[in-house]
Amino acid sequence: MHYLSKYVTMKFEDAVEATKETLRRHYLAILAEIDLRNAIMGHFSVDFRPYLIISTCNLQLAQRAIQAEDEIGSMLLCNVVLQQHRDGRVQISAADPTATIGMINDVEVIWIARQLRSLVQKAIDDVKSFPNSRCLLRNSEEADSQMMLALR
Repeated sequence: MHYLSKYVTMKFEDAVEATKETLRRHYLAILAEIDLRNAIMGHFSVDFRPYLIISTCNLQLAQRAIQAEDEIGSMLLCNVVLQQHRDGRVQISAADPTATIGMINDVEVIWIARQLRSLVQKAIDDVKSFPNSRCLLRNSEEADSQMMLALR
């Protein structure tokens, strides 16, 4: 499977904050968070590195994909994984949507997968520049309305 990935040199908590903000800025709704570190530590009572899974999707693209292929729901979420490595760097990665939902033989779904890939890649790429950015969209309604205009 193909992955989109980037390493950043920042504290894990800062990388999480930056990732969430850039996902929102690129019109990706955060639907769930899974703190795998706490789950593993709680279940097995062993220390584990910081590891967070953020389930995200673009709601407008999700709606279009479901209209094109109603069984696509299991593939719609894009899980963005943040994990701290021993060298202190944080890896931010996600499965390439064109390698998952883009495999469905439907022109609309393939287009949606490419759009989602572009949004996720831009968000991951922007995490590194997050501390220097001062033009972040903080209002999710504004972001949603801008996304609707961009996709028309």
